[in-house]
Amino acid sequence: MLSLSAERQELVCSLIGLAVKLGLVALTGVSLFRLAGAYQQRMESQGEIAAVLELENAKLIKARERFDALFMVEGEQRLIREQSQWIAPNRLRVIWQSGTPFPTVESPAAGSGKQGARP
Repeated sequence: MLSLSAERQELVCSLIGLAVKLGLVALTGVSLFRLAGAYQQRMESQGEIAAVLELENAKLIKARERFDALFMVEGEQRLIREQSQWIAPNRLRVIWQSGTPFPTVESPAAGSGKQGARP
């Protein structure tokens, strides 16, 4: 009877040890699964950030080249040629203004003669 009890105690201890090991394995598996998901998410956001960085670097290089071109010899003339809306030297800009403003929703049309008669 004493030996049966010792074997039973050993079996119970073995089962408890097995349960603890299985719990640790399950905990490790779940942790690795969550860690893989977080890693995937970070890699995706890193890819997005890298793409934005690449676009901004391209803009920076283009702006730097333009800046360098404007401050080279004859850069001022190059800028003037690019800006076609600028007025040539010794010229005046004429701005035409209408005598009567265009009719709007708030004001009745000029010359209609009717004042605020609405159905």
